[in-house]
Amino acid sequence: MDIQNTQSQMRKGVLEFCILSIIKQGEVYPSDIVDKMKGANLQILEGTLYPLLTRLKNAGYLTYRWVESNSGPPRKYFLMTDQGLQFYAELERTWKELAEAVQTLTAQNDEPVSPEQTPNNNQ
Repeated sequence: MDIQNTQSQMRKGVLEFCILSIIKQGEVYPSDIVDKMKGANLQILEGTLYPLLTRLKNAGYLTYRWVESNSGPPRKYFLMTDQGLQFYAELERTWKELAEAVQTLTAQNDEPVSPEQTPNNNQ
């Protein structure tokens, strides 16, 4: 089994939630999302980000506005819709439940297991 593939899949599983967490803080330009993700040690490529933003916009969770730029073409700034805020609240609830469950299970790994506790102990 390839550890890098497993790690990548774990990151992809929380990517949408992390991106929405950033946008929930206020209107944001995609390169700012990339910078904030990198600052949190979560790498994301623009080739991954833009399709995800489009999918979230098409689902009604995001909207955007164009802002003229002095140094090039207009920029698209994203912000969350009311529907997106509701979706985010559900994701946040799910994340907290999942994180708590994982914490509970991984904390149990710190406790020694006696042979009596081992399932399917062929005696």
